[in-house]
Amino acid sequence: MKFGIFEHMDDSGVPLGEQFENRLALIEACDRYGFHAYHLAEHHGTPLGLAPSPGVFLAAVAQRTKRLRFGPLVYSLPLYHPVRLIEEICMLDQMSGGRFELGVGRGVSPIEVGFYGINPADGPRQFPEALRVIKQGLKSDELTFSGEFYSFDKVPMVLKPVQKPHPPLWYGVTTMEAAYWAAVEAANIVTLLPPAPARAVIERYREQWTSAGRHDHELPLMGIARHVVLDSTEEAAVACAARAYRRWRGHMELLWVRHGLHFPLPLPPELGPLLKAEGAFAGTAKGFRSFVERQIEATGATYFVCDVAFGDLTSEESMRTVELMAHEVMPYFVEKNRAA
Repeated sequence: MKFGIFEHMDDSGVPLGEQFENRLALIEACDRYGFHAYHLAEHHGTPLGLAPSPGVFLAAVAQRTKRLRFGPLVYSLPLYHPVRLIEEICMLDQMSGGRFELGVGRGVSPIEVGFYGINPADGPRQFPEALRVIKQGLKSDELTFSGEFYSFDKVPMVLKPVQKPHPPLWYGVTTMEAAYWAAVEAANIVTLLPPAPARAVIERYREQWTSAGRHDHELPLMGIARHVVLDSTEEAAVACAARAYRRWRGHMELLWVRHGLHFPLPLPPELGPLLKAEGAFAGTAKGFRSFVERQIEATGATYFVCDVAFGDLTSEESMRTVELMAHEVMPYFVEKNRAA
């Protein structure tokens, strides 16, 4: 079992430069403590995403870490010129010595995509075409392509990634169709779904992987993402998490409410129901060990992604969660794996 960190970089209420520096310090700690990867969402025109150009922030991550893998989860591909993004991917992979993880998607919010003059209805066709261009460009000396949205004729591909043919792909999965597509692309996956539907999409992924003649030992990571707050007592952790979740949840729906649209995600406005459904955790390190074991059993996941910096969590509160995970949770699973 590997552990990673995911965040939206939503507005915590401190000055932006201070938030960036606090987060880089947290990421440095994750690097020291042996977390697998750091994943950063991309959002635009909303306090949900204060790092709307993930590559800029991730360039700093590349220089402030030594072992931690990192990447966007995800780049909203229709918002980028493919040649420009190919070059950015190569730079980040080179700057980190081959630690870049390439998360891709079409953009979950039609409102945000619309800010860029992109038609959200084109996403199901434009996204896979953009990905084909990017994959081709990353492994070619020259890019020639003709499609519905993109056309290139012998464009020199001067930059190359460290990882061949390209950095590992990642995709956020919430449907059976998405699980099928991710398996075809051999992409690592992460889902926010509760345990029962999460198991269904992970099983669909495994089925497609096997049907393509691939072996289980070659499986990419299949992850679940959960909000996590740890403290010395359950009461302290719940109080902290409930406060921060309320602010984060407000950021999640802000654009939808402002535009008079129905918020599409099944996220309760308060943390209590999410804790009850085991879609998040707030408590002690010992309790979290049991929670992770239940989640693994219920979902079949091989990767546990923790959102430890959300809403108005202070840098000290987020760091406490990371340190408790590093000292009291992750070693437990290392020993359990050795015993098995």
